This record gives sequence, structure tokens and C-alpha cells, in this order.
Amino acid sequence: PKGNMAFTGKYEFEADENYDEFVKKIGLPSDKIEMGRNCKIVTEVVQNGNDFTWTQHFPGGRTTTNTFSVGIEADMETMGGKKFKAVVKMEDGKLVADFPNYHHTAEICGGKLVEISTSSGVVYKRTSKKIA
Repeated sequence: PKGNMAFTGKYEFEADENYDEFVKKIGLPSDKIEMGRNCKIVTEVVQNGNDFTWTQHFPGGRTTTNTFSVGIEADMETMGGKKFKAVVKMEDGKLVADFPNYHHTAEICGGKLVEISTSSGVVYKRTSKKIA
């Protein structure tokens, strides 16, 4: 059901597709590529209406947090650590954002967090299962 709090929860990495091809395409350095491969990233989402706090917990204690409101420009950070400004939109229950070198969508599908990033025709899909 598409409720107000549809995204809130903690999700653990379960599977991905096209990881290597995608991260090379967006220019991630090889040490970061190795670190991120099959990485049990835990994504924690707190949704309050149109306001979101989106935190990724990486093994070893590193975290990245993006705080944004739908439709309002916000300061964001990529998985490679680049800072940029973006407007996150809500389309058909999906969060949609344009990162500097890729297009990103996130949705809750069958209780899982499904994120799709597209860069120059390469589609990277990451699925995370809800753990809390």
C-alpha cells in the first residue's frame, strides 16, 4: 500500500545487477569498487511526509546521509563522496533524482527497497530486504 510512511525502515543489501559495469561508467576508483562489491550496506530511511533522511551504513562504520524534501533542491552526496545539489521528485510512488552522472530511482516493491541507477545506458539495480 502506498502510505505516507511507505519508505521508512532499515534495509540490508540483498542483491545487485551490473555493479562493475556501472561503477566503472561513473568513474569510481578501483579501491572503492572493491569495497562496494557485495557490500552489506544497510540503508536506513526515515520518511516524514515529503521529508526524508536517507542514511547508508557501510561495513567498517562509514555512513553517508542525505536529507531532502520532495520537490526542493537539497545538498546531496554520491556513493563516491561527491557533493552536489539535486531536486528529488516523487513519481508514481518512486523517488526520482538526477545525480551528477546518473539517474536514480528508489521504490518499495514487495516490502523490498529497489534502487535503479542509470548511466549512459548501463542500468544498475540494487535490491535490499527490510530488516527493521
